Amino acid sequence: MDTIEVRTNVIKRNGREVDFHEDKIKNAIEKANHEVDKMYQLNEAQIQAVADKIAKQVAESSHAVNVEDIQDMVETGIMEMRCYEVAQKYVRYRYKRELSRKTNTTDNGILALIDQLNEEVKQENSNKNPVINSTQRDYMAGEVSKDLTKRVLLPEEVVKAHEEGIIHFHDSDYYAQREHNCDLINLEDMLQNGTVISETMIEKPHSFFTACNVTTQIVAQVASNQYGGQSFSLAHLAPFVDISRQKIRKAVIEERQECGESMDDAIIDKITEKRLRSEVKSGIQTIQYQLITLMTCNGQAPFVTMFMYLDEVPEGQTRDDLAMIIQEVMLQRIEGVKNEKGVWVTPAFPKLIYVLDEDNIHDNSKYYFLTELAAKCTAKRMVPDYISAKVMKELKGGDLYTCMGCRSFLTPDRFTDKGVGNIANALNYQKGKHKYYGRFNQGVVTLNLVDVACSSDGDMDRFWDILDDRLELCHRALRCRHERLLGTISDVAPILWQHGALARLAKGEKIDPLLYNGYSTISLGYAGLYEMCYRMLGVSHTDPMGKEFAFKVMQRLNDKCQEWKAAENIDYSVYGTPLESTTYKFAKALQKRFGIIPHVTDKNYITNSYHVHVTEEIDAFEKLKFESEFQKLSPGGAISYVEVPNMQTNIPAVISVMRFIYDNIMYAELNTKSDYCENCGFDGEIKIVEDHSGKLIWECPNCGNRDQAKMSVARRTCGYIGTQFWNQGRTQEIKDRVLHL
Repeated sequence: MDTIEVRTNVIKRNGREVDFHEDKIKNAIEKANHEVDKMYQLNEAQIQAVADKIAKQVAESSHAVNVEDIQDMVETGIMEMRCYEVAQKYVRYRYKRELSRKTNTTDNGILALIDQLNEEVKQENSNKNPVINSTQRDYMAGEVSKDLTKRVLLPEEVVKAHEEGIIHFHDSDYYAQREHNCDLINLEDMLQNGTVISETMIEKPHSFFTACNVTTQIVAQVASNQYGGQSFSLAHLAPFVDISRQKIRKAVIEERQECGESMDDAIIDKITEKRLRSEVKSGIQTIQYQLITLMTCNGQAPFVTMFMYLDEVPEGQTRDDLAMIIQEVMLQRIEGVKNEKGVWVTPAFPKLIYVLDEDNIHDNSKYYFLTELAAKCTAKRMVPDYISAKVMKELKGGDLYTCMGCRSFLTPDRFTDKGVGNIANALNYQKGKHKYYGRFNQGVVTLNLVDVACSSDGDMDRFWDILDDRLELCHRALRCRHERLLGTISDVAPILWQHGALARLAKGEKIDPLLYNGYSTISLGYAGLYEMCYRMLGVSHTDPMGKEFAFKVMQRLNDKCQEWKAAENIDYSVYGTPLESTTYKFAKALQKRFGIIPHVTDKNYITNSYHVHVTEEIDAFEKLKFESEFQKLSPGGAISYVEVPNMQTNIPAVISVMRFIYDNIMYAELNTKSDYCENCGFDGEIKIVEDHSGKLIWECPNCGNRDQAKMSVARRTCGYIGTQFWNQGRTQEIKDRVLHL
């Protein structure tokens, strides 16, 4: 009998993706077969039948199959032939091979990623280029850290749950190094009171341009000492505009005096403002270009967000100066950056967040011109994202502040109210004033809610019991994250702990006080609310019955965080996880454990946090209104989006969505398209299609180009924009997205 030709790939244990070969199945069965007496052996036809059945299963799979899955199929196939002795030998062979592999768990993984064969690692992060040396060096260190974490640092129950996709212990590739997740840089303190970079004193800048330059150096240093996102506020740069103004004005007066020119104040002011505009343009260009071109020690541009909130500075000249900075940021982002071919494209960073408030949201508002510019920028380049001042103040106890990365939010300041005081020794600390800059997040563990539902087999009583057990497992895993940071001394990252980014502690001082009293947070993530509802009730969470159940589950998560917080004085917080590569991992784990269940495990991805499923037909305003209710229950982090077509010729429609955001939801974004084909010059939306083997690939609809090296594609997948392409699970999710407007 001829073997079946199968083009579906197999993912080996080291992450390398290889072609499926039926002969290897036959060889493995034959080895086990020879180990038993002849009377118990399979005949040649039976061996071929088992191999053919497995080949058919692999061929019909919609995704690359893990080698462990194939070995499970082999065991089942042999058992179905009632050749139990052969099956027993095969199981023993697997066990011996597993023991052999465990003697060194890192070598093959490292060699595979160096040779660019590890598909899982290559597509883990859509903003990392896995080809370049610095990225590979970071990945190599990550493989070692993951190995140590798995074998030595974490409890076996946490490791097992992580590997089975029951939970996800985020960023284990950095866990061994006692690094934290994300933060809000106290840029004001560092610029106004000086800092130290690479053992060099950096004093207060004497111009706006220098302040911008120093800011980029701070961002790069911070990015190299933690693994998540970071945010800084443009408000902290605003005071330096007037410093430059006074400096320029003095120079203009001196020049005109030397040349005998008129000393008319109006003329001097006009020349001064023109030169000042030029300096602001150069300063912002420095930030934008340096942050795009900087390569930190982990092989990527810094995951950095610039926050734009007019009311963060006093009314008058300083606020007008901040408006000037924001305007320049928008203008430069609309233009984009030139790629290596000289084509203007959309950069991934820095991410921009613009606060909608009474002084910029209405036609007659003083700063409405900025909102119009923001709308044009969103239509062209997908940023900025929007925070509603009105809604956020309702949810955050009257305070307004930026997230620490793509969506992670601090809990409202409670340590100030408790009288804990200036535990970070910040030089800009104001007694009684709530503090957000200088604070951070300790890390994330995410619960797979779909697995809870599937494990309960639809039984509601079992669901709640399993959920409580899994939450306690997450709690123990989060405690591991917290305890890993305990005892860390400030010397491990001077820019963070000694020189103002997060604190100004002494050398040798432990960071422990910053881990309690709400100074930092720690995040309980969750994923798959939609699929959970479908498994338990047969409806989406947009259905009234599903929504009620989803709310109860979300409330249980929040109640547990409050319970842990009250007992331990650690700010646990519910976090709407931005699954990137993990969405694929969870989906594959669910398929392996529970098979294909319609609306639950039938995709190669599961839904991010509380989001409406990407295939569900719903208009933009209904979606934002619905998801706003879930943002209230995700205080540790949440962002919503609407998928829209090309809006560059319909700016009023963009503004109408922005106004709806202002009235209804705390934090949201518009997902537009921003692609370019270098082959033919097409600048519309590059599409996702299936090739002859069923693999999803990107294709220019104009010329048919499928070479990723000759196209620029930008998509938002987890709050940040990604530009380095994605794994098959996330690519399918992007392909399945329906428009909401």
